[in-house]
Amino acid sequence: MLNLMRLEMKKYHIGSYIKKAVFANFVILGIMFMLLFITKIEGDPGFDNYQAALSIIDSAVRAVFIIFASALIAKLIIGEFKYKTITVAFMYPINRKKLIASKLAIVVLFTFSAIIISTAFVTAIFCIVSENFQLVSDTLTSSFIIQRIPVVIMNAVAASCIALIPLYFGMRKYSIPATIISSILIVGAVSSNTGNFTLYDIIFIPITLAMIGISVAYLSFRNIEKIDI
Repeated sequence: MLNLMRLEMKKYHIGSYIKKAVFANFVILGIMFMLLFITKIEGDPGFDNYQAALSIIDSAVRAVFIIFASALIAKLIIGEFKYKTITVAFMYPINRKKLIASKLAIVVLFTFSAIIISTAFVTAIFCIVSENFQLVSDTLTSSFIIQRIPVVIMNAVAASCIALIPLYFGMRKYSIPATIISSILIVGAVSSNTGNFTLYDIIFIPITLAMIGISVAYLSFRNIEKIDI
């Protein structure tokens, strides 16, 4: 499985997605500082605390990388079926389920790692700059940061599984646009931040969506050995 994953990552140049992820981090940072300055100019106190700021960062990072995951699914799986290049891979003496599982594992692990690393990076830069220039009147404490660590990890796990849901829409007609558009709609539904509240904050919603994502991945390929591509 690990060898298959390594070969797939090399084949699809996953390094280019890492560069795009780094660029996305700086875009998120730019948006965060822009929002911070706008709220200060308008005198809106709603964003003037770390709880609100980090909540927005979490939502933004999850949203970006769920969409990133759909692009990976489109590249690694949907495109292969659409253009029938998957038939070449299926000609090798490799178990089909193991091949597909390796592709899905890349998507899940990339999404999970990207969310964890990006959240840590964006949060760290935002907090350092905010503290040095006193952009946020709130006081940042180590206990607050420590309390957020398990929350970020659990959210990343859920988001990594939720990111598999667009697979269902993409596999119906091997549609790359359907895959990406469905991910945008999912993000819009669960990550819209209104008054520092998102549907993601209702714990059973991300858990339910994560279970749906896992189910979609299983049901999409449970009979892959019998399918004639």
